[in-house]
Amino acid sequence: MTRIAILNKNTCKNGIDCPFICGGACPVNRTGKECIIVDTDNKAFINEELCIGCGICIKQCPFDCISIINLPEELKTDPIHRYGGNGFALYSLPTPMFGKVVGIVGINGIGKSTAIKILAGIEKPNFGKFDKESTYDDLISFFKGTEAQNFFEKVKAGKIKIAYKPQAVDQIPRVTKGRVRDLLKKVDEKNKMEEIVEKLEIANILDHQLDKISGGELQRVAIAATALKDANLYIFDEMTSYLDIKQRLKIARFIKDLAKEDTAVLVIEHDLIALDYISDLVHIMYGQPGGFGVVSNPRATKTAINVYLEGYMKEENVRFRNHKIKFEIRPPVETRKENTLTEWPAMQKKLGIFSLAVQPGKIMKGELCGILGENGIGKTTFVKMLAGVEKPDTGKTDASVKVAYKPQYLETDSEELVMQFLQNAIRKHNNDVVQPLGIQPLMMKQLKQLSGGELQRVSIAKALAEDASLVLLDEPSAYLDVEQRLSISKIISSVAETQGLAVFVVDHDLLFLDYLSERLLVFNGIPAKNGLTNGPMQMEEGMNMLLKELNITLRRDELSGRPRINKPGSQKDSEQKSKGKYYYS
Repeated sequence: MTRIAILNKNTCKNGIDCPFICGGACPVNRTGKECIIVDTDNKAFINEELCIGCGICIKQCPFDCISIINLPEELKTDPIHRYGGNGFALYSLPTPMFGKVVGIVGINGIGKSTAIKILAGIEKPNFGKFDKESTYDDLISFFKGTEAQNFFEKVKAGKIKIAYKPQAVDQIPRVTKGRVRDLLKKVDEKNKMEEIVEKLEIANILDHQLDKISGGELQRVAIAATALKDANLYIFDEMTSYLDIKQRLKIARFIKDLAKEDTAVLVIEHDLIALDYISDLVHIMYGQPGGFGVVSNPRATKTAINVYLEGYMKEENVRFRNHKIKFEIRPPVETRKENTLTEWPAMQKKLGIFSLAVQPGKIMKGELCGILGENGIGKTTFVKMLAGVEKPDTGKTDASVKVAYKPQYLETDSEELVMQFLQNAIRKHNNDVVQPLGIQPLMMKQLKQLSGGELQRVSIAKALAEDASLVLLDEPSAYLDVEQRLSISKIISSVAETQGLAVFVVDHDLLFLDYLSERLLVFNGIPAKNGLTNGPMQMEEGMNMLLKELNITLRRDELSGRPRINKPGSQKDSEQKSKGKYYYS
C-alpha cells in the first residue's frame, strides 16, 4: 500500500519551541537512516520511501503537524500535482465534456479548487516532480486513451479558451475597483451584456461600486463576467453562495444553457439539489482533507450523488466514508401548548423603503424550525428582532427568553484565539459540540486566521453552547461542504433535543433544511420592498407554499430519500402540480 507523509509547515515549531522531537522518536532514524530530517527551512521533512508508517512521530509531535496516510490500494498512479515534499497530493483531474455540464462534489480541503485551477491554466501540475517544469505534452501522455487526452490536445493547439469564476467572490472588490457596468463592459467579448444583465437581474446595480453591493449581487456579477467571455470551457467554483433559492434555480438554468456542442461547463457545488438540477455527469472527489484528493471517473448525476451519500464506490472498491447518509420522511410534529417556549405578537418593522409584517407565532421547546424565503425579504430582520438586536416599531418580543444569535456576516478581523472565544463551549459542551464540529485543531488560531468554513463552525459552536433557550442561526451552511452541512444538522438536532433548546435556522439550502427542520417559517413579498411571515407551519404546508411560488416540484429519490427537483413539464411534475403536492407526493 502506498503511503504519503503530510507535514504542516505553518504549525511545525522545530528549532523554536520543539527540539526535533519527531526525528528523535522515529525508529528508522535510530537505525542510522534519515527518515525524518531537518530541512533547509529549519522545519522537519519526512522521507516517504523510508517511512514504515509506525505513527510514532504523529503521537510524539506536540503541535499535531504530522499525518501519515495510507493511500487506497487501487491508487497506483503518480499524483497529478503535489504542493512540495510532504505536501497535499492530487490524483487525476475532472474531465470537461463538450455539450455537457460536469459537476464535482466532495468535502472541503480535498483539492477541488486545485483541480479546477489546473484545468483553467492558473496552476501548473508538477506530477510530484518538484525539479521539473511540466508541459501539456506531459498531461496528454498522462491521460492517453481518455476523454481528457482529447481536451488537453485542444488546449495545446490553442483551440480551448477558458473562463473561470473563482470561489471567493467576496475578494473581487479587493482586486477590482469601479462600477459594475465598467467591469462587465471590459470583459464583454460576446457583445451580449444587456441580454445577460437582464437574465441575471442585475440591471439595477450597474452603476453601483463593486465594494458597495451585497454578496448575492456580487455572485451574479461574477457569473455574468464569466459568461460574457467568448470561451468554450466555463468553470464555476461554487455558484450558489450568497444566493437565495429562486436565484439558485435561475442561475442553474442560465449556466446549463451555456453548454453547447462546442462548449463545456464545469461546476463545483455543495448544494446537492442545485448540483442535481444543473449537471449531466458528476465526478466524486474523495481522500483526506489537507492530505490527498482523488478524482473518480464521471458518473450519471443521479447515480453519482447517491454513491456519494452511500460513501462507497463499488466499481473502484473504495469506501471513503464509514457511514451512509440517509434522508428519512418524518411524520408531522404534534404541537402542544404546554411545550411552548415563546410566542410573539403581530409586529411591524420599517427600514428605509422596506417594511416587514410579522404575523403572530410561537416556537416549542426542543423544536427545529427552518426559515425560508428570498433575499431582501426580512428573514434576518426577523431573527434580529427575536435576538433583541433590532426593535420592532409595533409589538414586542418576549424579553424573558434567553437568546443566542449567530449572525449572517461573521467577524473576521479579531486577533482573539479560538480557545479564548470558545471558553464556555469547551468547558460545558466539549463532547457534544466542540469535538463533533472538528474545532480542536483550530484552538491556537486567531479568529482572523480562520477560513470561511472554519469561522462558521466556530461561530455555530459558540451559539449552541451559550446559556440560552432559543438559538438563532442565520445561514449556518455558508462556506460548508455537503458532509459538514449534514453533520451540523445532526449536532444541532442532538443539542436541541438534549438541552430542550428551540432553534430557528435561516438558510437557502433546501436539502439542508429538509434534513434538519421539523416546521417552517416562510417569508413572501417583494424583495427590498415588503415582507410577510407565514407560520411556523408543518413541513409539507410550508414547502408547498414556497415551491408553488417557485413553480417547481420536489420528489424523494427512491434510494437515498434525498429531495430532487422534477424536470419541468415532466409527468411527475405535472402529476404533483395537479394534486397541489409540490413537496414529495
